Amino acid sequence: MTQQAGTASSAQSTIRLDKWLWGCRFYKTRGLAKDMIEGGKVHYNGQRCKPSKQVELGATIKLAQGSDEKTVIVCGLTDKRLAAPLAQQLYQETPESVELRAKRAELRKTNSLFAPHPETKPDKKERRQLLLLKSQQ
Repeated sequence: MTQQAGTASSAQSTIRLDKWLWGCRFYKTRGLAKDMIEGGKVHYNGQRCKPSKQVELGATIKLAQGSDEKTVIVCGLTDKRLAAPLAQQLYQETPESVELRAKRAELRKTNSLFAPHPETKPDKKERRQLLLLKSQQ
């Protein structure tokens, strides 16, 4: 009976990586978190891993979220999906990661000024001209 109590407490102190990412609101579903881990978009302490990897306090996790990449340090564990303010207390983003994301956001903003989207779709004649230009390059 004492062994069961010991295993229950050790089970609560460990959590799967996919479940932790979902609980901290990095990904909307656990399935999406699992797919990102299997696709190599998430690195645990600098290495690719499996969704069943046990998360430890102080571990460094590098993950892709949309067009951004974040590097976070694990500060707490949870197996439940928490509210956003509570979930943000379970990790700390590194200063280098924050700086890099700010630079990339600025580059995306300036790039949209140089490559604006047209107001309408190209018609048949314009599409042919575009195809001609692309084939010449």
